[in-house]
Amino acid sequence: MLKHLPQLLVAALLALSVNACAQEHSGAATDAVEAAPAVEAVAGKTYFPIDPPQPTASGDKVEVLEVFSYACIHCAHFQPYADEIKAKLPAYAEYSYMPAIFNPTWEAFARGFYTAQSMGLLDKTHQALFDAVHRDHRQFRSFDDIVAFYAEHGADAEKFKQTASSFEIESKLARSRSMVPKYGVDGTPTLIINGKYRVTGASAGGYPQLVALVHKLVEMEHAEKKAPSKAK
Repeated sequence: MLKHLPQLLVAALLALSVNACAQEHSGAATDAVEAAPAVEAVAGKTYFPIDPPQPTASGDKVEVLEVFSYACIHCAHFQPYADEIKAKLPAYAEYSYMPAIFNPTWEAFARGFYTAQSMGLLDKTHQALFDAVHRDHRQFRSFDDIVAFYAEHGADAEKFKQTASSFEIESKLARSRSMVPKYGVDGTPTLIINGKYRVTGASAGGYPQLVALVHKLVEMEHAEKKAPSKAK
């Protein structure tokens, strides 16, 4: 059963949360640029190959995976750009999320995310939770506070708690703890393209440039998938 999370030391963990997503601040400085210049896909500079490549969960589609946290203000700033990427993705690509778990606060939000996903609530709650944390400065001091938020958006509180303690959710949390280091992620938001490439706003030169770069990498990966196998 899910143990009731203790009252979080908000000030200390807030500092940890800021540090965990601080690396992305330098890349967000150009967010106000309306027309981003073209960005080249340069391995080791604008994007970073993941060695070894990691498995995806998107089947035959090219996976665009955002590693994020509701506790990270830069992820909140990035969300409109994430929506832009999703809206422009071709049919052969798929956008998904993986919450990072860098401290107890982030784990609580990750548990809430996976529970909401399992219960079909994400369409109603994803942006709303970013707004609650970073626009409205709502305090989430325990997992019960997170349950209360989702209950306001249609969840049955008791069912939400039961689902949050299920094997399904524990397995997804374990996968996040395992995969985030394998991707080489040390800050959020970070995008992983098909388990092979890691990109951030900092590496691309800003979030508008990141949007363009992600689409270039998606096209590149799709072309590679379609290329005939090399003869042995």
